[in-house]
Amino acid sequence: MLEKQPFWKTKSLRQMSKAEWESLCDGCGKCCLHKLEDVDTGEISVSNVSCGYLDETSCKCKDYGNRKKNVPSCMQLTPKKVKQLKWLPSTCAYRLIDEGKSLYDWHHLISGSSETIHENGMSVRDYAVNESGLKNVEEYILEWFNQNGTLF
Repeated sequence: MLEKQPFWKTKSLRQMSKAEWESLCDGCGKCCLHKLEDVDTGEISVSNVSCGYLDETSCKCKDYGNRKKNVPSCMQLTPKKVKQLKWLPSTCAYRLIDEGKSLYDWHHLISGSSETIHENGMSVRDYAVNESGLKNVEEYILEWFNQNGTLF
């Protein structure tokens, strides 16, 4: 008897249902951190300053259904944008699947727990600082290295 393959191994991002797409998010919260682009070089720096709607404990949006209304600049990921957004972390499940790579063992679809990403230090939990009351995001630029030794 053949074992059924999980949807992320058999479907492209474009082929996924809305529920499959949403479940692919690993819940790291890295996409909710403020990024700064150098206008001369195009280099993107990532801060540990989070959107005011990010719950720094769960690393999920406090009002996900209304995120575009609450924060008009909030970037809604699509399969097309996954290819275009160079700032997506190399650990991002959307990016990994788009590049034909496997999900990490700490991803909740592999581990069965939404806590393993945090336990492995791959989320913004304990790093993110809420934007409320901050004046200068440049003071919070990170050099965040993932388990592969690459930036962010």
